[in-house]
Amino acid sequence: MYSGRRRRHNRTGPFLGLLLLFLLSASAVFVWWWVTQPNKEHETPEYMTNPHPIMLNGEWSKAYALGEGEGLWVPLTLVESMMGDGVRYEAGTESIILTTDKSVLHFKTGTLDATLNSKPFALRFGAKKVKDGTLYLPFAPLKQLFGISTETGGTTGIVTLQTPGQAIQRAVVPKSKNGNGVAQVRSGPKRSFPIVEDLKAGAALSVWGELEGWYKVQSAEGHIGYMRKKDIVLERIDKVPSAAEENEEPFVPWKLTGKRVNLTWEAVYTAHPDTSKIGDLPGVNVVSPTWFQLLNGAGDIRSKADAGYGAWARGRGLQVWGLFANSFEPERTHAALATYETRSHMIQQLLAYAKTFKLQGINLDFENVYTKDKDNLVQFVRELTPLLHESGLVVSIDVTPKSNSEMWSAFLDRGRLASAVDYLILMAYDEHWASSPQAGSVASLGWTENSIARLVQEDGVPSEKLILGMPFYARQWTEKPDGNGGVKVSSKAIGMNTVAQLLKDKKLKPTLSETGQNYVEFQEDGATQKIWIEDATSIQARAALVKKYKLAGAASWTRSFGSDGIWQVLDQALQSYP
Repeated sequence: MYSGRRRRHNRTGPFLGLLLLFLLSASAVFVWWWVTQPNKEHETPEYMTNPHPIMLNGEWSKAYALGEGEGLWVPLTLVESMMGDGVRYEAGTESIILTTDKSVLHFKTGTLDATLNSKPFALRFGAKKVKDGTLYLPFAPLKQLFGISTETGGTTGIVTLQTPGQAIQRAVVPKSKNGNGVAQVRSGPKRSFPIVEDLKAGAALSVWGELEGWYKVQSAEGHIGYMRKKDIVLERIDKVPSAAEENEEPFVPWKLTGKRVNLTWEAVYTAHPDTSKIGDLPGVNVVSPTWFQLLNGAGDIRSKADAGYGAWARGRGLQVWGLFANSFEPERTHAALATYETRSHMIQQLLAYAKTFKLQGINLDFENVYTKDKDNLVQFVRELTPLLHESGLVVSIDVTPKSNSEMWSAFLDRGRLASAVDYLILMAYDEHWASSPQAGSVASLGWTENSIARLVQEDGVPSEKLILGMPFYARQWTEKPDGNGGVKVSSKAIGMNTVAQLLKDKKLKPTLSETGQNYVEFQEDGATQKIWIEDATSIQARAALVKKYKLAGAASWTRSFGSDGIWQVLDQALQSYP
């Protein structure tokens, strides 16, 4: 009996297994069929919660516009993210400043009165704040200055912003074989995602990317989603037109074709130099007298300009770039840079001085500045340059080599400054400064080259905008025993003629050092004297760096430190090609 029952059990087992297998297969087929069916549900995107969502670069910006057409307003924060330094808001005075290469537009919240390059300008729509404190800017000046364009969905009200020069891939929904052609924009790159918008044959699209066989698209109504690649046909690539002012002739800062800038600073302390005693300066094409100083935090400028010196320079065919310094006073500088009003006050004075003394340029020398004023300095330069260019003036700014020093280096955003001026002048000195605890070169050649390379490579400063500042002075270092087993170090700056006379008087013979300069060392009054010399050897090597890095030219500090023969040496080394 036992074995019989066993045989009956074996006959039913395979049947149950096959039935189970069939049911599992059928379930799998049903699941597969269910999953592969396209989702026919429609959904309203999150961005349609409020009117006029703003789309940018194929994404919802998370912001909304106000109004429409010519009366369109967009949030300040969004415009700041788009235009960077071109947009500035100062909450204290509710001032909005829009800057480009050629224009400075200033206006305040709630008023239609504005100034464009310091001249009266009437706005059709002003900036306004809403109840939650969000500040909105009128779209019209953004279009005029920056060339931002807009498209608005006819039924959705979705606003799409486009920036000048932006390339946009255009596409279209093709007709199907029966001529009907219908496609869906979905919220994700699968057919299981709900439908955002139904499109008919011929519907225009913009394509913003590709993902897993789907295109990320934007419809003419402004909706953003995904479509299968086979459901659309790529057409042309459109480029958003540039701003109107970008099509104007650009300002040309240097018109001496084939000649590098060869600038020398004229240090003016108390008395003006006697031009009859200056002598020839062969090769020099720009002089920059230190004429203008920041007097106080209100932005007043003190002038030491001399019409006689200007006439002497012009008589020799030299350009005059008047130097404006911040007096190296950080508190004074902080106050003067803090507001549009004080910055504008400085700019207007510089324009007046430039006109009075027939200048061809302004050279800015801001040193000993708080790091917190980095952005304010950039803003000052952005507001200054268009107005000076309008008057035909070249704009340059002096910068130190990069270092960890807060007051002398960290406040300088060299890349942003370079984009706002005609020239950056790298003051490639002092590697070892007046009170340095260790004697050394004012500017060894290796240190100088590294300083150039860092600005070009790390900060993106265009080489054609960079001028190499060279020292025409050396430091005579004195090392004395301090009585405690150590050495007391002191120094004084001496010009080329003084060094040459010292070598002659003491019958000293310099040797070439690892710094790339001639070096001399001697004993005097129980102390060791050391000098890393600036002469034809070092100046020729510095000029070689100008050519190696294809820089705009050279600048020398200062004219009074140079020897009679050094000008010819520099000219020949600087202007010779290659």
